[in-house]
Amino acid sequence: MEVHLTPEQQNRLSEIAMKAGASPGRIVENLVSRYLDEESRFLAAVEKGLAASQRGEFLEEEEMDARIEAMLRQ
Repeated sequence: MEVHLTPEQQNRLSEIAMKAGASPGRIVENLVSRYLDEESRFLAAVEKGLAASQRGEFLEEEEMDARIEAMLRQ
């Protein structure tokens, strides 16, 4: 697989790799791995939420607003 980066992205990647003491390729591999893990978690959460919604398990807007307000007060 090939990934094409702009010259600016390549420069930034090289700077980060140098500071981290790693190769640019290793940095990209780590980034892709973390992204894929996070995207998998996100998609699983979306699927779980959709399934709950289809079963009729959801909060009314007023209840959600109250929960959010309570979280913000903490």
